[in-house]
Order: sequence, then structure tokens, then C-alpha cells
Amino acid sequence: MDDPSQTQPKASWLERLTHFLLREPEDRGELVEILHSAFERHLLDADALAMIEGVLNVGDMQVRDVMVPRSQMDVIDISTPPHDFIPFVMKTAHSRFPVIDGNKDDVVGILLAKDLLRYYAEGEDNFNVREMLRPAVYIPESKRLNVLLKDFRNNRNHMAIVVDEYGGVAGLITIEDVMEQIVGDIEDEYDYDETEDNIIVDRRGHWRVKGVTEIEDLNEALGTNFSDEEFDTVAGLVTSRFGHVPKRGERTAFDGYTFQIVRADSRRVHSVLVEKVQEEEEV
Repeated sequence: MDDPSQTQPKASWLERLTHFLLREPEDRGELVEILHSAFERHLLDADALAMIEGVLNVGDMQVRDVMVPRSQMDVIDISTPPHDFIPFVMKTAHSRFPVIDGNKDDVVGILLAKDLLRYYAEGEDNFNVREMLRPAVYIPESKRLNVLLKDFRNNRNHMAIVVDEYGGVAGLITIEDVMEQIVGDIEDEYDYDETEDNIIVDRRGHWRVKGVTEIEDLNEALGTNFSDEEFDTVAGLVTSRFGHVPKRGERTAFDGYTFQIVRADSRRVHSVLVEKVQEEEEV
């Protein structure tokens, strides 16, 4: 007779999570707490948790929260010859560039990097940058990301110029910037203003800590003595231990504590899960 445990297929993580969520949460905060509890029980991995929280949060975020600010915009001036700006295009490796006429408040259009192939095909004499430009789309800083994502999809547009209340250019945003909010580039769900709320103790006695938390505050909350001579924040401390900007799910241990990355993007750590461990478990 066959063993039922061997013939019955193993439940998927989604089925196990669904069973775990059968106790209906009363509000969004409780839902997030349940999701984190599922993560700690290994029903969700760090990537899945980040994406679910990203979906929950993206509707509350505005363009100003994630846009590339004006000072960091990579632009091309319409008066610059192609042979002068093409090396810049290759170095930055963007797929789209705002083209300005003298200053960043005067965006005349968007140049797609792939359209520069015509420069090599047609030759410099027959290449006209203005003819290659796509219309620029302007949006306010206050636009919700979920609405913007829908607009991007409906209009098949990938970049928008962000303007402030006075009509000046405040920055730019791409569809990739919005999507990153869903796949991990999200601020912590517990978005409080007070510094002490950057550290939250969960049911198991672990600490969820924002990357921007001051090391001094972490020491006060955990009774630790992490040095803040080289770095001011938890993100800086943890990144220095990895030797690189870590990805979600990566772990490191030092001074009797394990730090697991819950959210991070290519530039910085957003939040970590801190757990007390024995010294012999350190890596």
C-alpha cells in the first residue's frame, strides 16, 4: 500500500501562505504584521515579502518620493553635436534622455538611445536630432505611483518629466523607477516620523530596523555598543560588513547579532531584520 505522505503533492508556498492567512486581518497594519510573521516562519522568502509590501505601498506613494531629482538628471543639450554627446550616452547607459534647450526647465523632447543608430547608418550630415525626439510627458510631483503606472502602461510611455507647482522641472521618473517600488525599492511600511519608531520588535523578539536608523539609537534599543565612528546609520554599518551593497535575503553576523536584509536596492539598504545569536554562529 502506498504511503499517502509520498503520493500527496507537497503544498506550494502560496497554498501554505493562504492557509496561514485564513485568520482575516482587521486592518492593513495587521495584514502587514501577518505577512512578516509568515516571512519569519519561512512561508515567504524575502523577495516575495518585499514585492507584496511593494504592491500594498505603491498606491500611497507619490512621484516626488521616488523621482530622479533635477540635480541628478542626465540630459543632452540640443545644441551639442552627436559626436560630442554619444560618449556621454554610452557612459551613462540610459535608454532615454531628456533633451533640453539651454537649461533643464526647457525640455524639448526625449531622445531614445536606440535612435542614435541612425547617426551611424545615415552619417552625421543627414542626422537631425530634433527629428528623432519623442514628445515629453509632464506630470505633477503629487501624482500617485499606482496612477502613473497605469498611465505608463496605457500610453506605452516609459519616461515622464516631473514639474513642481510653479511649472519648473523638478526631476524625472521612468517606468523602471515605479516597478522597482514593487520589487523591493520601498521605504519601510512603518513610516513614522519619530526616530524611535525606526526600530520595531516583532512577536519573536527580533528587531525590524530601518536602514536610516542612527547607530546610537540602535545601541540604545538593543543595549549594544556598535561603533558609530565610521558610519552614522545602520545601513552604513551593515553595508561595510558585507563589503558591497547587499541584496534582499543576504545575511551577516557580527558582535553577537545576525543582520538579514529585508529590503534593499542597488544603492542602499532600506531595512534589516536583527536577531540575537551566539558568538560561535557569527560569519
